[in-house]
Order: sequence, then C-alpha cells, then structure tokens
Amino acid sequence: MSARYRELKELRNLGQKFSYSDREVMLYACGIGFGRDPLNEEELAFVNEASAALRPLKVVPSFASVAAWGSGAGDMKLNWLLVVDGERDITFHRPMPVAAHITADSSVLEVYDKGRDKGVVIRHQTVLRNEAGEKLATLVGSRFARGDGGFGGPDLPQPEPHRMPARAPDTILEIATRPDQALIYRLCGDRNPLHSDPEFARRAGFPQPILHGMCTYGITCRAVLGTYAGYDPLALTRHVARFSAPVFPGEIITMEMWKDGNVISFEARVKARKVTVIRNGMTLLR
Repeated sequence: MSARYRELKELRNLGQKFSYSDREVMLYACGIGFGRDPLNEEELAFVNEASAALRPLKVVPSFASVAAWGSGAGDMKLNWLLVVDGERDITFHRPMPVAAHITADSSVLEVYDKGRDKGVVIRHQTVLRNEAGEKLATLVGSRFARGDGGFGGPDLPQPEPHRMPARAPDTILEIATRPDQALIYRLCGDRNPLHSDPEFARRAGFPQPILHGMCTYGITCRAVLGTYAGYDPLALTRHVARFSAPVFPGEIITMEMWKDGNVISFEARVKARKVTVIRNGMTLLR
C-alpha cells in the first residue's frame, strides 16, 4: 500500500460549521428551474415564502448538495484542471430545514488507482447534521482525477451502478434550461469560471461555458419530484446520478423515467447533440 494511497484514505474533516437561510433555499430552487412558470402554485411553494394563504416554504431535497458548500475531507493535492465529477448519491434522512445551523463531517471512503496516465477515482462522503446532532443527509460522490494515478493503490472493483430497466420508459419529460441558468446556479456556491467565463471555457476545450453537473443533478431531482412525488419533499429518500456528459445552458434535457414500485430509474439526454448526460439514475421513494 503506497504512502499516497494512505494519505488520501486518511483524509477527514469533522465538525465543519455552516448556516443558511430561506434566501439560499429559494435561490437553489430558482437555480434548478423552479418558478419558471410564475403561476404554477406547486412550484411557487419552493421559491416564494410570501403568499396570501399561509403555507410553509418547501425545500428541494437536493438542496442538501449545496447547504454546506465548501465542505470536504481536506486537500487531496490533485491537478484540479483535470478533475471531473463522476457521480452523486444523496440519502435524505430527514427534511432539510428552511433555515439552519448545520455541521458537516467529511471523509474519503475509497481510492481507485486506475494506473499511470489513466487517473484515479476518489469516492468521498459528507454527512450533514442539525444542531441536535441528528443526520439530515449523507452525500456520497466520486471525483475522477485524470491527471493523477499510478501511485500504487490497491486494485479494487468500483461499486456497480444502478441497473436500468430493459423496457421502454414509462414517462418522458422535456425540460428546457435557461441560457443564463449557470449564472444563477453558480450563486449557490460553485464559482468555477468554467460555468461562467467564455474564454476560460474555450481554454478548457468547450465552445462555451457548461452547466454545473450538480445543477443537472438538481434538475433530475426536480423532475422526479413533480412527476412521481406530487411535489412532496418528504417522498424522496435517496437520489443517485452518474455524470456522463455536460449540458450547455439553454439546451433541452430529455428525462426518461421508469417506475418499479418505490424505485424510479432515470436517464437524461440532450437529443440535439445525441448525448446522454446522466446515466444509471435512481430515486428511492418513501
């Protein structure tokens, strides 16, 4: 076992403190497309706290992905120009409050060294807790560091992705993104210029800024909420997605969904470019 492998595996950062208000909750909901129809009362419940009939503001479950933005296990010493997000798997233990002081405990779960010039996959976890110490959400993700690897980590199999149904989708949903959607979503925390600066995006090999992968993740959560969960945040207990290609702001995402009991399988495509942007998606309903 190499020293570099041990260094990564031992990274952890406990008791990180964060706070947010209803402003951040509503900004996130707007960032993933809620409220595009300002007369849709069901979606307004996620972006508007001021209503004639008293009602509580709803929190999108995937808000957990930005509630503690900046948390992490520590400095992984990677070539960040060559790092891409691989997947996200969030378990929702209890509803995210409209406003809260929370703590985040982050650690590295496993390191998969694919070899020299092949990169390394780092699987990491962050657990969010409320002031009482109760779990709110567990966020598991993976980073594919294309510029690292070959340091002699153990040859371990990666977790198998969710198996997709073989039949035709039960539901197909067309979701239009806004040309300025990345500029809105970046205010939730991820200020990477890849999503906002045209010149930076060109230097990174893209014709224009790309949408955040976690924005696409949130859009898929929104789609399941509105299709199979009756816009009830309590209905979702887990939401999983693997990122396979970027979305450009303004594109139309085609979401294909399959329902098998309380399991919703999904994939997302951009038909105009004939690419699949999300694979092996799964939502577990309560």
